[in-house]
Amino acid sequence: MNFPLPDTVEELKDLIGREVSALRSSVRRTAERPPDPAADVIAPVQMLAPASAAAAGQAAASSRCLCTIHDQGAPGICAALDAIPASALLLEPLVEEGTGTVWDFRIVAGNRIRSADWLEAPDRQVGQRFLEARPGAAGSGLLAALADVLAGGAPLEGRVVDYTEQRLGRLHRAPLLYSAARCGEQVLATWRPVQSRTELLTIDAQYLASLGWGSWDLLSGKVTWSEGLSRIFHTEIQMPWTLEQLCDALLPDDLTAFAEFLTSVLAGEEPAWTRIRFVVLGELRTLDLMGRPVAGTDGRPWAVNLVARDLTPQIRSRRRLAETERESDRLRRQAQVERRVADALREALLPTHSEALAAVGLTVAASYRPAEPDAAVGGDWYKCRLLPDGRVLVAIGDAAGHGLDAVARMAQQRHALAGLAQTGASAGEITTWLNELVCSEPAGQTATVIAGHIDEDRVWHWADAGHPAPLLLRQGHAEPLHADQRGPLLGALPGYAYETRDTPLRRGDLLLLYTDGIVERRGEDVTKGIQRLADAVTRSEGNEPDKLIESILADPDQAGHEDDACMLAIRVG
Repeated sequence: MNFPLPDTVEELKDLIGREVSALRSSVRRTAERPPDPAADVIAPVQMLAPASAAAAGQAAASSRCLCTIHDQGAPGICAALDAIPASALLLEPLVEEGTGTVWDFRIVAGNRIRSADWLEAPDRQVGQRFLEARPGAAGSGLLAALADVLAGGAPLEGRVVDYTEQRLGRLHRAPLLYSAARCGEQVLATWRPVQSRTELLTIDAQYLASLGWGSWDLLSGKVTWSEGLSRIFHTEIQMPWTLEQLCDALLPDDLTAFAEFLTSVLAGEEPAWTRIRFVVLGELRTLDLMGRPVAGTDGRPWAVNLVARDLTPQIRSRRRLAETERESDRLRRQAQVERRVADALREALLPTHSEALAAVGLTVAASYRPAEPDAAVGGDWYKCRLLPDGRVLVAIGDAAGHGLDAVARMAQQRHALAGLAQTGASAGEITTWLNELVCSEPAGQTATVIAGHIDEDRVWHWADAGHPAPLLLRQGHAEPLHADQRGPLLGALPGYAYETRDTPLRRGDLLLLYTDGIVERRGEDVTKGIQRLADAVTRSEGNEPDKLIESILADPDQAGHEDDACMLAIRVG
């Protein structure tokens, strides 16, 4: 059968309604046809029915029963209890005189089906009061519910009772599903376990595989959903959706795909498969749907079975992965740009040393190693250049932080120091002015620095603002130079006046300045790191600045720095 594809949800719902109405009309016409004469062959069987019924009544009457109808020689509802595929009791109310309140029930008949292996069969409890036979129901509200059935006549359907009872010193528990209906002045109650072990395993399998299934009986209109499908659509299992309600939850963009899928199932094609998106409680859910028609006696689909697999978690994971990859790619591109900028800054800010230093008898080498392999430069810096007045400016510093922000602060401090050095001021004065500059920055970041100059008499005049002590290698032995008054970090104490210390240098001395990344290790006092570096310098062969730095970098004890690391080595000739 060919269906024209609808353009709107309302048209799709009308199509479903027309197909269901046509199916029901066709089945009704078939059911109303006169019986075939050949059906008379069942007459002998029908003639035997009264005798069979009488035999069944006698068999039922012979079972244990307190029903007053049996006392009158007629079969009652209790005669059919054995045909009920669940535990069943026929209950007679016990009414309090004066108030007419039902305070309990008496068991007048029961079948032999046990709902749990530790519970007695109902037929063995005939004659007992209900709460005497089922003491675990006392606090469940079940007695009041059964009394309401008797008083109002409305049946009780699917009341879950978490039944707990103590037997032989042990507590037993079983979730039971109770139903009840009024039978004259009595109540017929049935119950079964809420879920069998097979049902529980099936539910677990649906949960693990994000599966669910449903059945739509097109003739009766009955809809049955599994636990898994109810979980997917966030609805109660007792309130499954009709096909029309499924249409209402469609994502508009998937209307055509769902219409093609549903019409193919209604046309009897199998299996049909599609991927559809639904909006459930404002959340987009993506489902793989497999549909199968259930044909009736006329060959037409009388029911529709659907199996759904929820792909929403996988879709979300893939989306998050794609977003993460896009963000990683963006960060990679940003890092590449920063690296190119940093490379340019490094070449501009940390240049190789000119021959002018060699002309005044100084041999200089420097090294810079960023903590992050992808970074080209950070907040560490050095300065070593010949000033117009004949002095040699020597400085090393560390601006807090990493990345381009640290590079910007480093550049500012390095250029400021170079400008201040042109004034001819002392090392202490230069450092004091540099501290005021850092203190005035709104970012509030700190820095360390050792700044000074070597004059023509080979005396190093220097000031220390929170920086690790430099090392002096003399006659094969290295020792740290400790300032008498080591000042605070730059930016930590506005108005602080730094002092200048003088260290005479000799021919052959080697001065090593470095940043904290060379000597600091997590969980270790920095003085141990300084002494370790001093020992490494002492062990080095010769005092050529470049070979000394190579030796330090190759020393296993100096490997694994967690911060940017910068070294400046100066040999006095």
